[in-house]
This record gives sequence, structure tokens and C-alpha cells, in this order.
Amino acid sequence: MRILFLCSLLLLAACQSHIILPPPQPLAPLGREHVEFGQIYDLRTGERLSPERLLERLARVQRVLVGERHDNPDHHALQLWLSRGLAVYRAQGSVLMEMINPDQQARIARAQRSSRAGMPPQDAIAALAWQPGWSWSLYGPLVLYQLRQPYPLLAANLDRDEIQRIYRQRPALVGERSNATQVQQRLLQDIRLSHCDMLPQSQLPAMLAVQQQRDRRMAEALLAAPQPSLLLAGAFHVRKDLGVPLHLADLQAPGSQAVLLLAEVGQRVDAQMADYVWYTARMPQEDFCAHFKR
Repeated sequence: MRILFLCSLLLLAACQSHIILPPPQPLAPLGREHVEFGQIYDLRTGERLSPERLLERLARVQRVLVGERHDNPDHHALQLWLSRGLAVYRAQGSVLMEMINPDQQARIARAQRSSRAGMPPQDAIAALAWQPGWSWSLYGPLVLYQLRQPYPLLAANLDRDEIQRIYRQRPALVGERSNATQVQQRLLQDIRLSHCDMLPQSQLPAMLAVQQQRDRRMAEALLAAPQPSLLLAGAFHVRKDLGVPLHLADLQAPGSQAVLLLAEVGQRVDAQMADYVWYTARMPQEDFCAHFKR
């Protein structure tokens, strides 16, 4: 009888071990009626996936790269859901964030030690020297969750003084894939458009160098991080055809990786850009160029 009871407990634990809560309800106000809203696709096969099936596939790879739109609250809520869900399938080695600079790393480590001991910082923004450019109302819940976890939360960006040095004197970027003409031309086009085509032509090479050195730093940080690792960054940084995956290839990264883009409904995402896409509701489009020109 005792053996049967123990076996029943083991079976119950096994059944409960992969219980995943449903993804969060949308917060972004637009596009919920779109045919692709909430859909997840394996872009290599065209297969439509359930959220749980996506987690199963992501859990098999060594490095998971997740791309976001920075101001979409649904993307941050899904990143938190993904972090929790992956932990059900595997022991996470590390999480890396574009939003954290190396000069914040010591503060992050102290906050993690105290949070794990049940004494989280009372003023997390001050304790982490959180940068005001990254809205704490969007990133705070995700960061506070990561601080409580047993794995390290790591910086994946450049410090400001590094960016200034790159801007003044562009370092050589070694690697056939990241130096490909079509890659650099596409990145230059995005830099021009994101600055409303108002940047002097003379500044574009330096801006391109900063963008690609950010991508190279993220790739290097992924390779140095405890595995399996999860990178959270802007969509352009993690794209297979433009960003970190090219640098991982140039660095001859061992092991496996997968790119998931969180994309707003109506965006075009294909297998050249990512391995998986999850379509979310969208935020209103602001005319940033009108503000920029004023």
C-alpha cells in the first residue's frame, strides 16, 4: 500500500510538472480583431503552434533570443510568461537584457542576493540605477521577477563611455556575415528612417558602428553566460538576417539557438528574420518624426 501511495504521488508530481498558466490577456489596444492576433508560427515549416508547444521547442535549444517592440506592454508581459514557462521545462542558466549596461552589473548582483534572501530593494529604480530611457512601468515586473531567480541576470549592452569611443573612432568589425554589404545597407536604411532621414550623412557610419558593436557585445555576452541562456532585446538586434545571430556565426558559436520575434499584427515576419513569431495586439503609431523635426 505504501509503495502504491508513493507511486501515486510521483505520478501526480509528473503530471503537474508541466502545468503552464495561460498567456496574459492583451493590454495593447489595437488589432485584437486581426486574423493573426495571438497566433504563433514556426516560420521554417509554417506550422501553427500552441504557446505550450512553443515553450517545448524553445526549451530544447541552448540560446533563446527574444525580440520585442520596446513600448508594447504585451511584449513585456509575454517575456515574463516565457521566463516562467521555460523554467518549468528546464533549469535556466542565465537571462540577459539589452536594457542593462555593464556598469549596472554590480548593482544587479547585490539586488539579486538580497531579493533571494527575501529582502528586495525598497527602491529598485535607485538600487539598480535603472536608466530612465527604459520605462520601469513596462520593465519593472520582469526585472523584479528575474532578481528573485537562482540564475544571474546579466548586462547585454555597451556602457555610454564605450559608445562614445566607438562614435569617435570606429573599431574594426571582424566577420564575414556581419560585414556583408546587404546587412550593412539594410541597417543604414533603418538608422536613416528611425532618425527621420535628418541625420547628416557623415554621422551614418558611426551610428552603424554603434549598432553593430551593440550586436557584437550581445553575442559575446551570450557566449560567456551560463547556459542555457535567454536574451531579451529589441527586434532588430535579434533578427537572424541583421543582428546578433550573424555575430554568433562570425564568432563560431557552438551549440543551438532560436530566435522568437514578438511582432504586432500586420507586421511582415519571415523565416529569414526569425525561427518563430508570436503576433500580438499593437500600440497606436505615433508620429515621432513630427516631434523630431520640431
